Amino acid sequence: MSTFGVDYAWGRPGAAALKRAGAKFACRYLSHDTTGKNLTRAEASELSAAGLWLVVVWETAANRALDGRAAGTADAQAAAAQAEACGMPDDRPIYFAVDWDASASQQGAINAYLDGAASVLGRDRVGLYAGYGPIDRAFDAGKIAYGWQTYAWSGGRWDARAQLQQYSNDHTINGVGLDYDRAVKDDYGQWRVGVSPAKEDQDPMPEYVSVGTTKPQKLAPGKWTNVSWQHDYADSKHQHADSGGPSILWGSARYSMTVAVTVSGVPAGTLIQGRVVEIDAKDDSKFEAGPVQDYVSAGEQTHIVYSLGADTIGKDHRVRFQLVQHGSADAVVNTGGSAKVFFWR
Repeated sequence: MSTFGVDYAWGRPGAAALKRAGAKFACRYLSHDTTGKNLTRAEASELSAAGLWLVVVWETAANRALDGRAAGTADAQAAAAQAEACGMPDDRPIYFAVDWDASASQQGAINAYLDGAASVLGRDRVGLYAGYGPIDRAFDAGKIAYGWQTYAWSGGRWDARAQLQQYSNDHTINGVGLDYDRAVKDDYGQWRVGVSPAKEDQDPMPEYVSVGTTKPQKLAPGKWTNVSWQHDYADSKHQHADSGGPSILWGSARYSMTVAVTVSGVPAGTLIQGRVVEIDAKDDSKFEAGPVQDYVSAGEQTHIVYSLGADTIGKDHRVRFQLVQHGSADAVVNTGGSAKVFFWR
């Protein structure tokens, strides 16, 4: 099971938008930056009040960890002070970024840097953000207690000891560019202002499906059209069984859903609508339509974000997302769309 979250830098999607997108946590920066990259106490309070968890990572220069133990000591001191000012409890970890394809020959300097951080925080509060190699080597050497692994520089491999995985980049929520993450352990370093997550306080961890569009799709006028999904970002339970097709969840289950797609070729001011449908698995002509949400074409490209907070799909039914545009000619659903469905059984 896994928990969906995001990480971002200068932009601020806002707690409401993050919750609509299904995020349970946000990974945020600590650094020497003075232009708005860092987590603030006000932001930490907003996210915490909305029930979102926080995770923090320290990053200055991408290869700062090559400066060794003294650098790790100095950075941990600065990071701890900033985290405390944001309301992080003093038993929670801080991740330190190794944001390049670090080689095995560089691991000695990285480990020394982590030793410096541990001299300030204690080893049980030291985490590392990196690709597979540095994460694997740091865990093997006993230098970290927490790992946040990015798919970059990982060659499709995941270290089973890492608590966090950054599995997809370059997404947008509420106009802010961000990355998708998943927590694969109950304790991944999360906190709220003044709150450490006691076991009984942790949110239930739903399963989820995350899929994307990699091919343009025709959207005929005046006709409800299934959006098909060609790429699986996350589908541990094989819910997107018709890979490349429109069905992204099989019932029975409780679920929530967020879809983000871009439509082009619809004249400005034209109505576009989206809806979820639950199709009988044995007969596509039998379906129940969920709430319809309306959008107005912006012209050349229209960004559609559809959110369904909670619903229940019956046994032997499947969930699909449909669009209809009320122009007079064919339009296109572009590549780069995504859908996320969280479900509980």
